[in-house]
Amino acid sequence: MSLKIKNVTIYTGRGDKLIQSAIIVEANKIIAVGEEAVDKEAETVIDGQGKTILPGFFDMHIHLGMDGIADPFSQIATDSQATSAYRHQANGKKQLQSGVTSVRNLGSKWHIDLAYRDAVNNGIVTGPTVYGSGQPIVMTGGHGYPLASEADGEDEVRKMARQTLKQGADVLKLMATGGVMTPGVDPGSPQLSESEMRTAVEEALHAGKTTASHAQGTVGIQNAVRAGITTIEHGIFLDDETIELMIKHDTVLVPTLAAPYYIVQNADSGAIPPHAVKKAMYCYEVHKESFRKAVAAGVKIAAGTDAGTPFNLHGDFAKELELMHEGGMSIRDIITAATFSAASVLTVQNKTGSLEKDKIADFIILSEDPEDKLSAFRSVETVYQGGEVVHAY
Repeated sequence: MSLKIKNVTIYTGRGDKLIQSAIIVEANKIIAVGEEAVDKEAETVIDGQGKTILPGFFDMHIHLGMDGIADPFSQIATDSQATSAYRHQANGKKQLQSGVTSVRNLGSKWHIDLAYRDAVNNGIVTGPTVYGSGQPIVMTGGHGYPLASEADGEDEVRKMARQTLKQGADVLKLMATGGVMTPGVDPGSPQLSESEMRTAVEEALHAGKTTASHAQGTVGIQNAVRAGITTIEHGIFLDDETIELMIKHDTVLVPTLAAPYYIVQNADSGAIPPHAVKKAMYCYEVHKESFRKAVAAGVKIAAGTDAGTPFNLHGDFAKELELMHEGGMSIRDIITAATFSAASVLTVQNKTGSLEKDKIADFIILSEDPEDKLSAFRSVETVYQGGEVVHAY
């Protein structure tokens, strides 16, 4: 049965904005959008006067096994595999309800994100489309080691990359530097070397997969970029040389501005581990400035929140978009970063990520236009996944 939603503003995800337009879906596909849809009939018609339609969002950096409590590593340490699986489902539903129809999960103990992905794909549970990394690959004692696979040297990293791909990972995540949440490591300090990461990148490419690197310090970011990493996660300490290198290698930045923001905003709660507060406070302002510089220089951006870190809750994707706007991105560029650009990173842009004929009908209806009011990103009224309503307020 075909469904037409008419008299709506449509952002295609490719930079276009269609006024008083329409979209038609049938089964799980878009069969018409724009002028073609306005003139075409459908079996069911909804008048969406005053509403705005966007492609379903992609959150390109989340941790479904973490709830956003003040000390998420304590949660990882005490959860059983079964509890973690339930947590993945609960947090996945929160993502979907906020308009995030696809997620890239970058780190789950026991590779549970991959099992959750399969459960969603097989219709066992309802949730966002999941692209998972399983356990990240880190050096011994490296950032995130409580939920990661430790490996040292090119041979060990290559074997771990192959084992992770064997588990079914869609993306390999590698730790190029220290980070905020892990005690005893410096966010600016390099960890996995350029050559170690290159071996994992080679294995991912052989398997037709992409890569992501947690990279906060300048040297580690450069190592990751030269190694051929697909996306730099966080990118806190970006200088002009590093930005030029990213542009040269066509490396995408996933800024996760919300992660340090929420730690800093809740620094006085007394609940966040002191080492994390100290490091986040140190990184906060330089992170914002690095993002502004990257945007101004034309670095490719994909939106991701790092949801699951302290006070950074699943279902609050809009905060990242608001912070990106504060950092100098236009509304249309933000929408593209959260939709088509994200799909392109995952190499699924030919089937999803924008509102175009023959693509999967993942889209959301907002009560307001985000170009008129930034808070419109929070006014998600209806979420369609594969042409079906999966959430409605």
